[in-house]
Amino acid sequence: MTDTEPEWLSIGRELRAIAQIGLTFTQDSFDRQRFERVRELAAAMIAQGAGHDTKAVLELFKNTDLGYATPKVDVRGAAFRDGQVLLVRERSDGGWTLPGGWADVNQSPAECVVREIAEESGFAARAVKLAALHDYRLRHPPRHLDYIYKLFFICELTGGSATPSNETSEVGFFARDRLPPLSQGRSTVPQIELMFRHAEDPSLPADFD
Repeated sequence: MTDTEPEWLSIGRELRAIAQIGLTFTQDSFDRQRFERVRELAAAMIAQGAGHDTKAVLELFKNTDLGYATPKVDVRGAAFRDGQVLLVRERSDGGWTLPGGWADVNQSPAECVVREIAEESGFAARAVKLAALHDYRLRHPPRHLDYIYKLFFICELTGGSATPSNETSEVGFFARDRLPPLSQGRSTVPQIELMFRHAEDPSLPADFD
């Protein structure tokens, strides 16, 4: 997001995304009404800011927010302490992974990975390098309904302390030869090994598919 982007566009875009996601997944009729109202507010905000007719913008949203078949973006952060990598244990499957998750609207990839590290591990961090951009289909044995790009960042811890969340049950640091059982759909041994190599040699170029 550039410094010149108007606030109404940023807010309207995010409201539109929230409405689209909610209408896609909710099975509750009352929630559907609420998400439809959020979409109406997004259309009104964007229409007012752009000088367009609200009804026309709303109809555009209704007709186009069915989802273009484009990859989803997952971000993962590799942070180290005393030569060990920070991992979190997922409540969903009991496996360990680099902190991360889906990228959010109106946040850069670096902002997303910093947020995910804070939410899932309790540590504050900053992203210092994009180490890899992987095609999920080429790197993970499990199949996924969505087509996914995974962005891996080398991150520096700046504060905080190990604190599990509603998504994670444990937080820990692990040596490369003593990794715990992994949540394979999120992080693999080769990917974590690659993060160790990037942490040891910052001059390595980004790895990509």
